[in-house]
Amino acid sequence: MAMRISGLMSGMDTESIISQLVEAKRTKVNKAVKAQKSLKYKQDAWKTLNAQIKKLHTTALSNLRWEGSFVKKTTKVSNSNKVSVITGDGAMNGVHSLKVNQMAQSANLTGGKLTRKDGAAVTGDTTLGELSGPTLAGQGMIVVESGTGENSRTPITMDETTTISDFVGALRSAGLNANFDEGNGRIYIAAKSSGTENDFNIRTYQPGEGMYDADTAAKGLDMLQALGLDYSDTSKNDIERMIIEVNDALDSGGVSGWKAELALMAKKLGYIDSATNKISTKLTDEQYTKLAVQMLNGTSGVSDNGLQSWAGEWLKRGQKLDASDAKITLDGVEYTSSKNTFEINGLTLTVNAVTDPTETITITTEDDTNGIYDMVKNFFKEYNSLINQMDKLYNADSAKGYEPLLDEEKDAMSDSEVEEWESKIKDSILRKDSSLNTIASAMKEIMMQGVNMAEEGEPEKMMYLSQFGINTLGYFIAPENEKNAYHIDGDADDADTSGNPDKLKSMIANDPDTVVKFFTTLSRTLYDKMTDVMAGTEYSSAYTAYDDKKMQKDYDEYTVKIKDLEKKLADYEDKWYAKFAAMETAMAKMQQNASAVTSLLGGGM
Repeated sequence: MAMRISGLMSGMDTESIISQLVEAKRTKVNKAVKAQKSLKYKQDAWKTLNAQIKKLHTTALSNLRWEGSFVKKTTKVSNSNKVSVITGDGAMNGVHSLKVNQMAQSANLTGGKLTRKDGAAVTGDTTLGELSGPTLAGQGMIVVESGTGENSRTPITMDETTTISDFVGALRSAGLNANFDEGNGRIYIAAKSSGTENDFNIRTYQPGEGMYDADTAAKGLDMLQALGLDYSDTSKNDIERMIIEVNDALDSGGVSGWKAELALMAKKLGYIDSATNKISTKLTDEQYTKLAVQMLNGTSGVSDNGLQSWAGEWLKRGQKLDASDAKITLDGVEYTSSKNTFEINGLTLTVNAVTDPTETITITTEDDTNGIYDMVKNFFKEYNSLINQMDKLYNADSAKGYEPLLDEEKDAMSDSEVEEWESKIKDSILRKDSSLNTIASAMKEIMMQGVNMAEEGEPEKMMYLSQFGINTLGYFIAPENEKNAYHIDGDADDADTSGNPDKLKSMIANDPDTVVKFFTTLSRTLYDKMTDVMAGTEYSSAYTAYDDKKMQKDYDEYTVKIKDLEKKLADYEDKWYAKFAAMETAMAKMQQNASAVTSLLGGGM
């Protein structure tokens, strides 16, 4: 901006004079700025309200217009500790009997405790050659079988320099979960998923698998033994043979020595078959492990007969728990799943424990009257919130005399005064708004007009919300701007109507077809009307209840108009500065001329 120097010759306060002249012309600019701010308040108010209208239209109301939304089921279980049930829309009413025969589990392998030849602590950096056990030299190979398919077999090659961390990483690459716990000195391996189809096996290299080398395979077995992961049944055969000898001795009339010791251990652990009164020949690996622990802690007579030696070898081996599928019997039919979840005829059953042999779990599926009631109640909750807000905005007190504040006006007021002033304008910005009246009136009319329940060709048979125990409170009872809100008789959450008989819940239970037809028809009519009102036009976007396009166009035009007015005002101000500057110049010349004349006159005397 050019520097302006004025009033030097005339002695006039030209700045003040021009400021007053410009201020008189600034009214047009200020009026346009305030009009644009007012329009912005209106846009913001409509955006907030329109979001609420759209939410009701696309969620609660949209859902209520379909008969399928009323098909709600609930399922009760006699023993929820052992099975939980999720009820789908396709579930059929009925009572079902369930037995959980077996749980699905993932295969896992717990390695034997690892030690070093030098007695030092075993870490992830320890090599296979440093581990206690067979002497390792050269290359060995094992095969990891995991899952099914062409890529289910993964060969792993290692030698005495392979570290435990390297080996664990190779297992992970082969599709297993694997970890070395330095604190316990064991390798832990598990399948990534449960079920027999996801079981795994770790074995030696076999003939027919590519370039088979018996020496490489043998070294692979040595390495598995060093890693505590050999879970072959060699040592099991020895104890099975011993159990047979004990049982044969029991048949002959008595046992003594190591046989008596073994029989006593088996009895202590509960491994005696009650039917034969002999040691069970169907022990699991876990049971064999417990028996081995007893043997290591047994009497001196045990070691004399080789049992302690067998126990030591058994406890060095890896303990593998094979994968299993879940098995249930539902209504007499057996089902199998690789997971502990079954999806059967609309029910999703998750089993948590095996049932006792004499236990039968009862599953009862029936209509969920509470679910239907809550769906209707939720609709009216959202409807009431919206219609009350509409009435509040439409019936707001007038803000006559209040205009949006300019920045200089705000500077002259406190923050609280500014907030109060602007709230007064914003609260009344949609007062008597025609677009608001259009959609609110349409909604109220449809809710009051009822539904014709007659079948085609039958005389008209109208039903109204009041017949379901749903009414407004009445003009003189309802609070201000809540006169069009609906209340459900017997609603425990409604202080005004909670004590009334619950007609809605009763009709849902006793006449569900009427409830479904009435509310789907009513909501469909309301949905279609709101769709029409919110249809896109030249002035409004789709799903919009106000002229958002026109408002934005007007707002943009105000921006251009304000810019144009401000330019004209600046030109007006520059014009007056130019006029006063010309006056000052003329006065300066006059003074110069007068001085010259005076000088001449003075010089002639």
